[in-house]
Amino acid sequence: MEVKVKYELEFPIHASPSLLYQYISTPSGLSEWFADNVNSRGEIFTFIWEDSEERAKLAAKKTGERVKFRWMNEDDSDSEYFFELRIMEDEITKDVSIVVIDFTEEDELDEAALLWENQISDLKHVIGSV
Repeated sequence: MEVKVKYELEFPIHASPSLLYQYISTPSGLSEWFADNVNSRGEIFTFIWEDSEERAKLAAKKTGERVKFRWMNEDDSDSEYFFELRIMEDEITKDVSIVVIDFTEEDELDEAALLWENQISDLKHVIGSV
């Protein structure tokens, strides 16, 4: 299996950090834009798309600032890969952006970035930040 590379993307978004946090940290919020359905049992989140299901453990969170999910292997052990969503607010301008940290195969960086652009576009639509 090819080793994945870490990448970071930043998207400006017109929303308050507290509102945004609800959409990146709760199963109901995530299922409105990130996956078709999201369930959680304790720290374990199940992300469901049309024909696939992935499990991740909530590895870290800081209210109003960030959330980090570590993907789980099929044997329920933690994988080395995660995705993190950070809310950044410029202290002077108060501009808000969301920073995505994720992993993908090196030859799929463009596709991964495009996928996140589409996901964040869906998020903006859901919160009325279009």
